[in-house]
Amino acid sequence: MARLYFIRHGEAAAGFGEDHDPGLSALGLEQAHKAAEAMMQTLAKTGPVPIISSPLKRCQETSTPLCRAWERAPTIERGVSEIPSPMEDLSKRSEWLRGVMSGAWAEADAASQGWRDYVVETAKGINQDTVVFSHYVAINVIAGHALGDDRVVCFRPDNCSIPVVDVVDGEIKMVSLGGEAVTHVG
Repeated sequence: MARLYFIRHGEAAAGFGEDHDPGLSALGLEQAHKAAEAMMQTLAKTGPVPIISSPLKRCQETSTPLCRAWERAPTIERGVSEIPSPMEDLSKRSEWLRGVMSGAWAEADAASQGWRDYVVETAKGINQDTVVFSHYVAINVIAGHALGDDRVVCFRPDNCSIPVVDVVDGEIKMVSLGGEAVTHVG
């Protein structure tokens, strides 16, 4: 069995429709430090575990306080990254994401469904306790798979919330959803 601690990145300095790869805002940096403290406390008895991060800046910056405390670099993994947008135009990209997030995976285009499957297979392939810095939709993929929920958004993980799943015999089991956002999506 492997316990996976998915940490949604801290608040980004810009939204999905404003920047292709923003870093963290000042609040996001504070959230990253609090998430690191929470993980160090949670894993105080077992010690440091591997760290995986999405290649995007906001996740790597969120992982930095924990990586420094544990004196290790994250493994960069595309399989926990943001849902890929089929367009470069930021205003259209934001509109596209809102549409996808309001639906179910069965209604999504083949590329998005393929990405979803890749995220699930990536998580299933992690065979030891690990901290994973990821994104809103990717974390929803994992939760939806574990809960048998086909909605793209089955819950609203807050910035730096820590949903927890167990991977047991190649299956993903929900342990805890973590903190949910109250006023915003994505």
